[in-house]
Amino acid sequence: MRTIRTALSIAGSDSCGGAGIQADIKTMTMNGVYAMSAITALTAQNTTGVSAIMESTPEFLDRQISMVFEDIRPNAVKIGMVSNSELIKIIAAALRFYKAENIVVDPVMVATSSARLIKPDSVAALEQELFPLAAVITPNIIEAEVLSGITISNEDDMISCAEILHKKYGCAVLLKGGHSINDANDLLYTDAGHTWFYGKRIDNPNTHGTGCTLSSAIAANLAKGFSLEESVGRAKEYISRALEAMLDLGSGSGPMDHAFDLTGKFSEYAEKI
Repeated sequence: MRTIRTALSIAGSDSCGGAGIQADIKTMTMNGVYAMSAITALTAQNTTGVSAIMESTPEFLDRQISMVFEDIRPNAVKIGMVSNSELIKIIAAALRFYKAENIVVDPVMVATSSARLIKPDSVAALEQELFPLAAVITPNIIEAEVLSGITISNEDDMISCAEILHKKYGCAVLLKGGHSINDANDLLYTDAGHTWFYGKRIDNPNTHGTGCTLSSAIAANLAKGFSLEESVGRAKEYISRALEAMLDLGSGSGPMDHAFDLTGKFSEYAEKI
């Protein structure tokens, strides 16, 4: 008999498997924790875009979260796509009730395909209900601009924006740079100040689910007892190697290879492909 650290993903389902709950489970598993889920919405999507979203009812989402906490308590919680304010309030109430720890909030507002994934009135609920509970939030440039009200054009703007968000919400902020501002250099802002996490540019157009993957890897490493700084560094290394594997699936922005490091008898193929 043995035990293992655990992590819960509260997010939407991605039918093509590259983002959302599916990416979170793959990432958490590959980062050494037992993954669990509470699904906020079903999406009909592929690598070219999102065609439909069907939300969970508040009652059913609450029941999913409760059933997890009452049996296998998670050591960390990652929150991804939550598309309306009522669901956000349900999540926040449950996390407060169960005194959840190591909460990572990825404020998913826009998909890689540019589809909007959150209702405008839900942004305020995120800010008021979930961000104050978070150990860290992980906005990208577009999301950070919406949340801060400032335009980000360079790395100095990133520092200013992260400081604003840190003071506004009282949590650490990992502001993801990306190629529009720099070569995948991310900025972590905490009570101790800011730290850059430098990443190399990887010429891979298949970036579907990168935000989901990064936040899930951070949560997994927090669950294992690593510090926030260590967790971010380990998560960035994982996502870089997953991109370097150059998986090519689908006709749009495809998924990365979450299982690039999977080896052993049960991962073997019958023949080469």
